[in-house]
Amino acid sequence: MAAADSVPLASAPSVPPGCQPVAAFPAPDQFDPALCAFLERASEQLSRWLGSAALRAPLPLLSVLPDVMVSPAGRTGDELLADLQLVMDGAYNPNHPGALAHLDPPPLAASIAAELVCAGLNNNLLAEELSPSLSHLERLLCRWLAQRLGLPEGAGGVLASGGTLSNLMALVTARHRAGLAVEPRAVVLASGDAHVSLRKALGVMGLPADALVSVPVTGDGGLDPSALEGLLQAQQRAGRSVIAVVATAGTTVRGAVDPLSQIASLCRSRGIWLHVDGAIGAVFGLVETHRHRVEGLGLADSITVNPQKLLGISKCSSLLLLARPAALGSAFATGLPYMEPSWGGGHGGEWGLQGTRPGDVLKLWLGLRQLGLDGIAAVLDGAIQRRRSLQQLLGDERLQMLAGRLHLLAFIPRDLDAAAAARWSQNTRHQLLTQGLMLSRPLYGGRHHLKAVLGNPHTRPADLERLVAIVRGSLER
Repeated sequence: MAAADSVPLASAPSVPPGCQPVAAFPAPDQFDPALCAFLERASEQLSRWLGSAALRAPLPLLSVLPDVMVSPAGRTGDELLADLQLVMDGAYNPNHPGALAHLDPPPLAASIAAELVCAGLNNNLLAEELSPSLSHLERLLCRWLAQRLGLPEGAGGVLASGGTLSNLMALVTARHRAGLAVEPRAVVLASGDAHVSLRKALGVMGLPADALVSVPVTGDGGLDPSALEGLLQAQQRAGRSVIAVVATAGTTVRGAVDPLSQIASLCRSRGIWLHVDGAIGAVFGLVETHRHRVEGLGLADSITVNPQKLLGISKCSSLLLLARPAALGSAFATGLPYMEPSWGGGHGGEWGLQGTRPGDVLKLWLGLRQLGLDGIAAVLDGAIQRRRSLQQLLGDERLQMLAGRLHLLAFIPRDLDAAAAARWSQNTRHQLLTQGLMLSRPLYGGRHHLKAVLGNPHTRPADLERLVAIVRGSLER
């Protein structure tokens, strides 16, 4: 027997005195105290990192370059924890109260715990026998979420790795349903402010750049229904078939919501699939007190939902929900001849583009159960209130502000040309960062703006007041 074959996989390598050995693979027949201690130490390390977030900047001050070389001998538990700490020291810090730049809130405690258990279970939602309880949980949770968002009886869906993939799967499903899989001149219509993932999706689908028809927006940032109707007529006259109309519930820069009910009525009258990219705003439909912000959401044929963007579900957490979820199987099922037949409603690998999938449903389910409906409402209340407060505090005739119904706010001094806007946004963002306040500077309408995403529950009124003071100071220079 070769020397390598004589070493059990679950045994620890020789380690220096004082270092805690950890088996490479946990024992299957006994409790492993070394594994438990290792995970407890990692958990404490993460808890200390989260609990000291306010003492660090949202962005790390130094670039961290961990050693990626794999040495001949495996590393000890102590060394592995030191490796983790090095990466943590250079990580983005969403738990900081001044982290207001992006749609990346602090993680829920239950979601963190579920992520650990998910990794330990190492189940695969490709097929039911590889994830019996998780496959069942995914089906049930998707049905419940679809019902909360107003989709009809029987609606459901599937989890995906992010909103980009959810949007892609929706458009592939819509194209299949319309019988346009081999039609090279088919088009998709969406708002001029729709997410860039749509253009990427159509490219993956083999369609040319002009397959995405841009619909003008109105003054509030929402898609113009009259312009949509005119463009649909123009596609018909040009002999181009329509795969879908994509409405947006929460645009990336200003959080605008398209007039969903009007768009749905227009689509139904023409037999066109309506997909709603609700990656940012669909979660507002989960509770009665905020459902009006995404009115008409339940009239869609499919909806992208990203609980990771506001509710604190750790990444990745995205869903594609459909009024008629069987359409997913029609579009993607190829058969899994190497698996036993499904016994409970279909294998997960037949319900979308992904085959192997982790049990991400666990952290979504446990996170939602930790919050409860009242907690979800409180998260949404806080986000809206912070946006309103900042908008009111920034009230200055020298600023142009862009805000929709949600928790995003973009702003820029009036009358700046593109070059001046770029300088102002860059300089002001730098000043904010020196004070632990991180905003983004998206390019919108040809000019760089500053944008605040007010979904961080740790952000305090004092943080917003400091932000406003810096912005007002920038207007004096």
